[in-house]
Amino acid sequence: MPFFVQIEILAQGCVAIRQFTGIGNAVGQGNILEKGEWNISSNYRYFKSFRHFSGTEEHPNRVADNTEVINWSHGVDLNVSYAISERAYAVVSLPFAYNERSSLYEHGRNSRHMTYSKGLADMRIGAGYWLLPSEKAKKGNTAIGLGIKIPTGDYNAQSTFYNVGPNGTSEVRPVDQSIQLGDGGLGLILDAQGIWNLRSNFFLYYDGFYMFNPRNTNGTMTNRSRASESIMSVPDQFAFRAGLFKPIPRLHGLGISLGGRAEGIPIRDLIGESDGFRRPGYIVSIEPGISYMLGNFTTTLTVPVALIRNRTRSLTDIADSTPDNRRHGDAAFADYLINVNLAWRIPKKVKSVFNNIE
Repeated sequence: MPFFVQIEILAQGCVAIRQFTGIGNAVGQGNILEKGEWNISSNYRYFKSFRHFSGTEEHPNRVADNTEVINWSHGVDLNVSYAISERAYAVVSLPFAYNERSSLYEHGRNSRHMTYSKGLADMRIGAGYWLLPSEKAKKGNTAIGLGIKIPTGDYNAQSTFYNVGPNGTSEVRPVDQSIQLGDGGLGLILDAQGIWNLRSNFFLYYDGFYMFNPRNTNGTMTNRSRASESIMSVPDQFAFRAGLFKPIPRLHGLGISLGGRAEGIPIRDLIGESDGFRRPGYIVSIEPGISYMLGNFTTTLTVPVALIRNRTRSLTDIADSTPDNRRHGDAAFADYLINVNLAWRIPKKVKSVFNNIE
């Protein structure tokens, strides 16, 4: 009885962490998919990043001095899951994004201006397999999955930059790495998910992934002053979340959850070279959520709130440092992320109706 899991990819702030949501409603709709059934969902995400960190140290003066970089990001993912058998499933995710970025330093440092990106992001296709058959999974189950991230998103999205050309004219340049729609790499995704029934009708859920990006750099120029950071890197990404889900018996269909999540970009890739510009780092968040199921429809709201934000030193920071100048780049992070998911399970009887119409 595979339940639907989705991995959502979207940059969060200046650290280009690829976002993901998890199992949605941990019990009920998700875990009763049977062979031949479908689950169609749409996931919307929003965040505003503006707090600057180097390591775990915040730079509040950036906001006070009005020099902070601000990213507003909206993402919509269309996801389709299909139960190939009782234990095997397939997932396809088609993401779209709209991003705005406000900064001073990218526009001659004299006046604040906006840059934009919008369109299709990087598509994901994957499959997974539940480790236990249904007769042995009365209390819970764990699945492992394998997928690919296809570079369908524009990794050289461009916008107008002001006061940067000859005599202070404007120029069309690639937008910052954090709001690029894709990274240009063909990625390999390893993921796992699971749910277990605990005492007092509590459920333990967990899911996570690591995405290998073997491509070194993608050729997109950064217009940064350091030669080592002139071209954008294609970094690996990772995320993990876990928590408890509790149905509310007196309110049929309602459930609440509380968990934690960690996500980030490593300093070095596990496969391939790691040249070019990247902002490595990670975020640790507490993640409350609420869901409601009515028939075959489920809606879920989760709001991860950041507890730890760490912009780690990059390889270029380390290589370009001297005894008198220890480099450590900064990054802007969001305080919270809003995730709204709407899912529709298509049972076999509905599918048969469709067939009769045809």
